[in-house]
Amino acid sequence: MASITYRQVNDYIIPNLTLPPEESNIILGKWGMLHKDYLLKNKKVVFANLIAEGKLWQYLAEIDTQAQQMFDTLVEQIKETEGVTEQLKEQDQFEWVHRMGNIQQRAREFVCSELIYT
Repeated sequence: MASITYRQVNDYIIPNLTLPPEESNIILGKWGMLHKDYLLKNKKVVFANLIAEGKLWQYLAEIDTQAQQMFDTLVEQIKETEGVTEQLKEQDQFEWVHRMGNIQQRAREFVCSELIYT
């Protein structure tokens, strides 16, 4: 069992608390940063608990990875369903760019609604 030490600051006795160490080499992508901002603004208790447990960055890295995989899978599935192929890209680049932008936007909205902003 860990013993708690205290220090006196003026008239107050304050416990010497430290946060558990957390991995500092984790680099977050777009999805992890979006989820972090969402937690910070809308789920402050969850955010604080993750920090206190030393799990915030690992959690955000997992969300980032899941979201990127979901996005990539959705884009590929929609491309296949809607017939957006490399052949279309060769024949009509403007149409391909337009349709890919639309597909990616729909995939972003889905990932955000299902994973990032929940």
